[in-house]
Amino acid sequence: MTGFDATFLHELPREFNLCTYYLDRNLEEGRADKVAVRVGEEGRTYREVHERVLRLTAALRVGSDAREGLRPEERVLIVLPDGFEFVETWFAALRAGGVFAMVNPLLKAKDYAYYLEYTKAAVVITHESVLPEIAEPLKGARFCRQVLVVGEDAGGFTPYEDALGGAPSDAAASAVEPTGPDDLAGWLFTSGSTGEPKACVHAHRDFAYATETYALQVAGYRESDICLSVPKLFFGYATGTNLMFPFRVGATVVLFEGRATADEVLDQIERHRPTFLTGVPTLFNNVLRSERAAAMDLSSLRVALSAGEALPPKLYVDWKERTGVEILDGIGSAEMFHIYISNKEGSVVPGALGRLVPGYEAQIVDPDGNPIEGDEPGRLRIAGGSTALCYWGDKQKSNETYQGAWCTTADVFRRDADGVFWYVGRGDDLLKVSGIWVSPLEIENALLGHDSVHECCVIGREDSDGLVKAHAIVVCAEGAAGCDELGAELKAFLKDRLAPHKYPRSFEWRTEALPRNDRGKVARKLLV
Repeated sequence: MTGFDATFLHELPREFNLCTYYLDRNLEEGRADKVAVRVGEEGRTYREVHERVLRLTAALRVGSDAREGLRPEERVLIVLPDGFEFVETWFAALRAGGVFAMVNPLLKAKDYAYYLEYTKAAVVITHESVLPEIAEPLKGARFCRQVLVVGEDAGGFTPYEDALGGAPSDAAASAVEPTGPDDLAGWLFTSGSTGEPKACVHAHRDFAYATETYALQVAGYRESDICLSVPKLFFGYATGTNLMFPFRVGATVVLFEGRATADEVLDQIERHRPTFLTGVPTLFNNVLRSERAAAMDLSSLRVALSAGEALPPKLYVDWKERTGVEILDGIGSAEMFHIYISNKEGSVVPGALGRLVPGYEAQIVDPDGNPIEGDEPGRLRIAGGSTALCYWGDKQKSNETYQGAWCTTADVFRRDADGVFWYVGRGDDLLKVSGIWVSPLEIENALLGHDSVHECCVIGREDSDGLVKAHAIVVCAEGAAGCDELGAELKAFLKDRLAPHKYPRSFEWRTEALPRNDRGKVARKLLV
C-alpha cells in the first residue's frame, strides 16, 4: 500500500459509529442548515435529517413496548424506495447499534420470505407500495418484532410517522450506541448469480476505509457537489456513491423513486443540475440514444461514475465527445464493499478499468492460487481495509473467498506493464472454443462497434457437431432488423477485429431489451 497514509483508518477511536462519521460531523462542521437531501421539490437540511434520525433511533429502541425494541447487532431489513425515509432508516439503524440489510423494493413474496428468514431481521421498515408482496411473508416472519410502514396505508402495521411521533424525547433513547470500529454495521448482498443471494458481513471501519480511499482520493467528492444516482440506494454501489460519500464531505444528494429511464434521468438533471452522476453503461447508452440527446444540457456535470458491468470503449468515447465529461469506470464488489480498481480523472484508459485505488493491493493468480507474472490473465485477488468478514451462514464459501485481508474473486483480469487492469470476464462466463479460452466481453465490445447493434450478450452454444461456439444474442439499433444478411455482415465485421475462433457462428435477434438483474447487469444465466 505504498504512498497511502492510512493513519486515520488504523487509529480509529475505541468508539466509532458510522452515523457520527457520516451525519453528525456535518452539524459539528457548520453545515446544519445546508440542504442534505432533495426529493422532487422538497429539500431537507442536515439539521432536519439529523433530528428525524434521532426520533427514529428512539422509536427503534423502544418499539411498541419495551420487549420489542432493537438491540445491538440485530438486523434491520430496509425495503424502501429511494427517499427521505431510506436515508433516515439507514442512519438510525446504525445509531441504535443495529446492522442494516437492504433489498430491492420491487421483489416478489417468495424473495421477501427468503430474506426475512435468512437475515432473522428484528425490525423491518418498508413502504405501502411493497405491502402487496411483503405483507404475507411478514406474518410468518419468526424473528421480526417490529414493522414500520411508510405511507398512508400501513396495512395493519405501525405507520412510520406514528412511530416517529410517539418516540421518547429523552437524550438517552436517541444516543449513539458506543460501537467500535470492528463491530458489525451492515450486510451487503451478492447478486445471487450462482444461487440465493448471500450477505457479505461488514464492520463499521470497512465503510470508512472505502470512503477515505476511493471516494476522497479517486472519485474526488467535494462539499459543493450535487449528487444523482441511477442505481437505487439498496444497491451498495449507490449506497456509497449517493449517500455515504456525499455525506462524508457535506454535499447534497438527489433522490427519486421509480425507474431510471433516460427521460427520468434527464428530467432530474434539468431540475437539480447535479455535478456528480452515478450510472451504469446501459443508462449512458440510453441517454445518448434518447430523442432528447441533441438538446440535452449536461453542462453541470463534472464527474460521471460507472460500475456494475463493463463499459464498452466506444460508449466511453461517444459520451466524452458529446458531454466533455469523462466516465470513471471501476470495479468493486459486495465482498469489498465498494470500488477498488478505477480509472481516475485525467488518466482514463478507454476499455480498461484503470489502476488500484490507493490503500488496496492486488494479485493475478492461476487456478492453484499462485501469482502470475507478466500480463497473462488470471483470477483477481484483492486486499484492503474494507474486506468483509465472511458470507453469513456459509463457511465453505467464506473459506474459498476470504484469506485474511485477501479476497479471491471470480473475476478474470490481466494487468499490463503500466499497472493498468483489463477485465477479461467472470471465470464461470468464459468460453472454451477450439481448446482456447475466449472472453464473451471481448466479442461483445467488438459487436457494439457496429452501428446496427444496440446491445448484445455472447454465450456458448453447441453446434451440430456438439462443439461449443460463440453465440450472439443481439438487440438491433433503431432502423436495423435482425436477419441472415445482417448476421453475415456482422461476421465479416468481426473477422477484421477478432481471431478466427472468436467471432460468433450464430446469431439470435431480440426486439426487446435484454433481461437484467436488480443491479442493472445483463442476466446472462437467463439467456444460456
